[in-house]
Amino acid sequence: MAVVFFGLKKHEMKKLIQVFANKLGYQISRTGKNPPKKNSFGLNNQTSREAWLENTLKNIPPGMRILDAGAGELQYKKFCNHLNYVSQDFGQYDGLGNSTGLQMQNWDNSKLDIVSDITKIPEPDKSFDAIMCIEVFEHLPAPIDALREFSRLLKKDGTLIISAPFCSLTHFAPYHFYSGFNRYFFERHLSYLGFKIEEITANGNYFEYLAQELQLRVPNKYSATNVSYEERQAIQTIITMLQRMNDTDTGSSELLCFGYHIKAIRL
Repeated sequence: MAVVFFGLKKHEMKKLIQVFANKLGYQISRTGKNPPKKNSFGLNNQTSREAWLENTLKNIPPGMRILDAGAGELQYKKFCNHLNYVSQDFGQYDGLGNSTGLQMQNWDNSKLDIVSDITKIPEPDKSFDAIMCIEVFEHLPAPIDALREFSRLLKKDGTLIISAPFCSLTHFAPYHFYSGFNRYFFERHLSYLGFKIEEITANGNYFEYLAQELQLRVPNKYSATNVSYEERQAIQTIITMLQRMNDTDTGSSELLCFGYHIKAIRL
């Protein structure tokens, strides 16, 4: 038997409430409640990396020749207006990949200066004053060989700028070969390839990383389960807790972080 409120059936009462809510500027979800307020904690991975990169590139003298290795769609060319910018990429990713993991859907390789294997770039020895390679290493079958190529291409006292994830989800597959790199990878291999590390810093920390994944991956395409209002509210409560823990962080980036920013000089 249908439930009746003041002469109206339940579904009629819901419609009436929605009409009044719309007039007053409210939005009612399927649970009959407004969506929980979203906390932005954990969403600074890219912005922090780009701020570091822009600042680092500003310190390279005007007119220097820089190689953007694994440049993709040249998204960081905008930070190189004072430099002689050259882009390189293997040019085979099309935005769709093999449809697994995270994909971009669209991708434009048409503006690249050099299309080649990153370990065999057709440029003379010591032909660049600086090289940047940003969020590329996880996509390289032979990342150590890429470092060796950078060593060949850089002039003495040239600058190498790298960012790489510490822990990355599958993306751009099938061109995703490593889930991440620890600082110790760079400390070991850069030293014997003729580099002196001037800076190696973590981007984010344990608490920020956990918050990022809750913010961006719940829900996701791998489960058909609906996330209720109460569950969304619980997620936001956990994110707020992680933010509070972050306020008293004592070095959790050594355990987990978004990735590392590296600046090294060719000796």
